[in-house]
Amino acid sequence: MARIDAFLKLGAQQGCSDVHLAVGVPPMLRMQGDLLPIKFRELRAAELEGYITEILSRSQAEHFGTGHDLDFSYVSGDGGRFRVNVFRKDTGIGATFRAIPSQVPQLEKMGLPAIITKLCDFHQGMILVTGSTGTGKSTTLAAMINHLNESRKLNIISLEDPIEFVHRSKHSQVIQRELGTHIPSFAEGVRAAMREDPDVILVGELRDAETISMAMTAAETGHLVLGTLHTTSAVKTIDRIIDALPIEEREQTKSFLAQSLLAVVTQVLVKTPDARGRKAICEVLMMTRAIAKLIQTEQTHQIPSQLQMGRDLGMQLFDQALLAAISAREIDPDDAYSYASDKRPFQKYVTDTTMLPKLADSPPAASPASVA
Repeated sequence: MARIDAFLKLGAQQGCSDVHLAVGVPPMLRMQGDLLPIKFRELRAAELEGYITEILSRSQAEHFGTGHDLDFSYVSGDGGRFRVNVFRKDTGIGATFRAIPSQVPQLEKMGLPAIITKLCDFHQGMILVTGSTGTGKSTTLAAMINHLNESRKLNIISLEDPIEFVHRSKHSQVIQRELGTHIPSFAEGVRAAMREDPDVILVGELRDAETISMAMTAAETGHLVLGTLHTTSAVKTIDRIIDALPIEEREQTKSFLAQSLLAVVTQVLVKTPDARGRKAICEVLMMTRAIAKLIQTEQTHQIPSQLQMGRDLGMQLFDQALLAAISAREIDPDDAYSYASDKRPFQKYVTDTTMLPKLADSPPAASPASVA
């Protein structure tokens, strides 16, 4: 058993989401969003390098030795699965181990909006799950793939960096391909997948213009495409896609979004009232004629008002979802306050009054509009 497995086992016992190892500090665990050190000495450069070297293959060690960061999946001695990033910094190397649950998540048990399950009924188009790092995007997508696998007879091709949840084919065939191991890039993976009779293509990250373009082509030609972006709202997601592609393709991109984008689900993880867990809170955009027109006329700043009014279609703004979860006592109101865009409706729920703005710092109330 590799020496690093002792830290990973401790993290698993504590229920952490990530284990951080870096030279000059003790190992740290990400617990419900907070980073906490364990009782251990500060890691020395040679010590940590030895820990990491033990778990690398020859090709991984050679790649890291050339100065590149390294992403891979690792199975510890006791069977725990982790997504790993190894990097260099000023004092030496560092590594982050993201724990991957052994069981593929069940969509129906995750407490997500019901519309996300209905999205799995589509046969063609693009669905994006977005959010910053560590907000549960991969878990939501894995649950969607699992739902498709259990309910439909499809050929599902998943392109990942690295492979996290391992799917066993059930009613569907699930083919998982890993960046750097099976495919040289996400764009090449999508290009190859389109020649493999797919029904569903999952793209681990739409990280560059070529990948976005290939994913758009796949969605336009009769496939259901699932993907992620590191964007923090529906509007920012749409703007990112439009801005990522060459200016001469701007009109074509807007047309694609208006016709083939099915939905954008943006997530954050908010602490539960007992601080022992976190719940996914989602902003949801469903494509409608009104939103499509706003995209085509470059008025995306008006999209939030459509989300606010689209509750009957399954749409919601972050603030709406946060307030509903507070009312249901599903999340901690103080943590929710920190995520809210318009913080005023949340102030009455806050228990830590030091979070609230001082009266002198509060913006003056807007004067009512005059009537002509």
